[in-house]
This record gives sequence, structure tokens and C-alpha cells, in this order.
Amino acid sequence: MSEADRDILLRRLALDYGDIKKRLTRNLGSSDQAADALHDTWVRLGEAKHIGPVERPAPYLLRIAHRLAFKQRSAQRETVTLDDACAALHLIDDAPEPDQIAEARSELKVLDDALAELSPRRRDILWASRVEGERLSSIADRLGLSQRMIEKELKLALLHCGERLGKTIVQRFGPGVAKGSSKRSGSREG
Repeated sequence: MSEADRDILLRRLALDYGDIKKRLTRNLGSSDQAADALHDTWVRLGEAKHIGPVERPAPYLLRIAHRLAFKQRSAQRETVTLDDACAALHLIDDAPEPDQIAEARSELKVLDDALAELSPRRRDILWASRVEGERLSSIADRLGLSQRMIEKELKLALLHCGERLGKTIVQRFGPGVAKGSSKRSGSREG
């Protein structure tokens, strides 16, 4: 391409800019992308060294801009910026609502009061078992009590706290008694 051909294409781009941008916007669905692609086309034409003869400059310029826009879209899809990642992580707002915060604080206050009403031993057993995850056998060894006594104390502590919170406590250890029956579940008649 000679400098004269390049100048013709650059002049044509400048003269037909509005029409080319309108057509490109329709194809791309974005005026901003069309403007960016036309800018890139201008830069590419300015840097071009060899190009064959161009019979129809306007469609030629539109094709160049269209290809550059799709290259840019492809590059953007493959690239994730730190801002994009941060925005994606904040799509779901996990923050509690003000009424949920107030309710949780109220329940915490009731639980704190309920814990204060427990004997020190029951409070220790409940804390070690449910908060620290200590095994009942380990608590029994540490306190010099039987595991069965630890289970009873834990059950009473849980029932007390559950009652104060207005919650039903489900027993998680040991055999239970079936409703309407005096037999323990799991026992066999023999």
C-alpha cells in the first residue's frame, strides 16, 4: 500500500466515520465498542506497511473494525482483572439485615444469661463439649467423673439453655426412649 492509498483510507474513515460507526454499533450492540474498534482501525491503518488495492473503502474499513472488535472481545473474555474478580465475589451479599443482627444479639444475651445461671461444672462441660469439641470421655477424665455423669450434666445444661431460648433440644448421644413406649429404642425383647 502506498502512502496515497493509506491517506485515502484514513480520509474515507474520517469522512464516513458516523455511518461506519452506526453500522458497526448495530453489528456489535455497543456504541463504545464500535468507537474503540474504529480508533484501533485508525491506528492500524497508520501503522500498515502493505495492503492490496481496495476497490470499496467503506466496506473494507467496516470489516477491519469488525474484526478488531471481535479480537478485543475475545481477549477480554480470556482476561479477568482484579476488579472483575472482586466484583464477582461481591455478587451475593452475605451480610445480615439489621433485624437479623438485632435478633441474634438478643438471643446471644439470653444465652449469656442462661450460661450464667448454670453451675460452674455444667457450664464447663457444655463449653468443652459444644464449643471446643472435646470428647465426653476426655471431659470425664479431666473432671474425674463418669462419662454417664458428664452426659447427664450436658443434657441438663442443654435443656436449660434451650428452654431459656425457647428452642427444642434434640438428644445427640445415647439411646432414646420412643414416644408412647416405656422401652428404650434399640432394646430387644427376649
